[in-house]
This record gives sequence, structure tokens and C-alpha cells, in this order.
Amino acid sequence: MRMLGALGVTIIAAAGCAGSDGAPDRPPQDGGEARVERAAATGRLSPRLRSVPRNGRLLGPGVHELRIGEGRAALLSVPPEAARDRPVPLVVVLHGAGGSARSGLGLLREISDDAGAALLAPSSQGRTWDVLLGAYGPDVAGLEALLRRVSSELVVDTSRTVVAGFSDGASYALSLGLANGDLFSGVVAFSPGFCASTTRRGRPLIYQSHGVDDDVLPIDRTSRRLVPALRRKGYRVAYREFAGGHVVPPDIAREALGRVLAE
Repeated sequence: MRMLGALGVTIIAAAGCAGSDGAPDRPPQDGGEARVERAAATGRLSPRLRSVPRNGRLLGPGVHELRIGEGRAALLSVPPEAARDRPVPLVVVLHGAGGSARSGLGLLREISDDAGAALLAPSSQGRTWDVLLGAYGPDVAGLEALLRRVSSELVVDTSRTVVAGFSDGASYALSLGLANGDLFSGVVAFSPGFCASTTRRGRPLIYQSHGVDDDVLPIDRTSRRLVPALRRKGYRVAYREFAGGHVVPPDIAREALGRVLAE
């Protein structure tokens, strides 16, 4: 969030979530690099994941490193209880500024295992996610490729696909979640700063939390403005404030994942 400088949290919070419900550029279907790039520029992802892997190589329980092209590696955690013939929910978790796939995975790994959900933790290509540096692009394209890879090697419950994040990752999760509500059934935003979505699809359930003593992204300038704006747009928002700073308390994380996966 700090990278946005003079743009300001309040301007983006007000304007970013006030996007259009009209038809955006269509997400890419199989093939076509130019179409992938056009969709990535709008923050759009393909709304359809395979529910049945295309090949016979199904990933077993544990943490797997995934690498797409020359980008930074992502991590995929498959829960211990995953069964080869039963779809598992998928949670995409996005790290904060300066973080990595490993720090993202650490936010929810134990909780996702307990919930029986797979956890996909990508790494931003830059010091933070693309839209915080000016525009959608490489991180959206990278996530599109990762989702295709995961759904080719794991039986995914396409009705329970969630995007979550902390800090900059929370802002990015909100932005992508609102632009891709036809893909994500839920959005979890731990201490976000803003929402950059100018195109909205679907109505995912949103769980948002924020510490009242947050001195990195102060609550009065962020969540206390974002949540009413989202509700005015018709979104269901479960909102929790807690005593503390710029952190994710374990009980909040557990409640968040339980809530969005129960839908």
C-alpha cells in the first residue's frame, strides 16, 4: 500500500470499489497469449477451473513447489485428508509487501489443513503485487497459469474457491475477488488498504478484519471506509475489528476460513 504514495487510501477506497457491473474484456479460453495479456491487464481470470484433472498425475498431501516459466516459485499445500476421488476446496493466499510464497503459506497452512482445503501461495513478481505498482499485468497472468496448473493436477471443488491475503495481499485479494466473483466464492482480507477493482463480477462473500491499533494501514482510513462502501454495493461482508496492530490473530484467521468455506 505504501507504494501508492500521493494517490491516497481514501481516493482509491472510494473510487476503486465503485466499478462497473458491465461486461469487461472476456477472460481467456485455452490458448492465445495475446488474449491472456488483455485479460491480465483488466485483472480478469478465467472463471472456469477444471473439476477433473486432465492427466493422471494427482498431487499427494504435502507442500509442492510450482514454477511457471521464469517467475518466482509458488507453493501448493495439499491437505493430509485429501482423497484422490473427492474435490478439495482451494484457497489462494497472497503475501504482504516484501513477502514471498512461503510467508503467504504460513498465514493459513495449519488452518487450511484442518479445514481440508488446498492452499496455493504465489509470489509477486516485484516487491509487491502488480496493481500496487501501477497496473494489473504479470501477477494476474502468473496466477492464471498457476490455477490452470493446479486444476490439472488436483481435483478442485470449483464451488469453494477463495482468494485471501494480508496487508498488500489483502488489497490485492479484494481487487481480484471483486473482479472475479464468477471464479472466487469467497474473499478474505486481513488488514487491507484499498480495493482497485473497477470491474465487478458475481457477489462473493467477503470476510474482512482489521486491528484498531494498526499504524501501518490505519483502520479509520481503510477498513472503516471500505466495509460500508462494499455493503452499499450489495456485498455480504463479515467484518471483525480486534485489539491489536498490523497482524493476523490466529482466531481471526480460523474464523475467516471457516466462514468463507462454509458457504
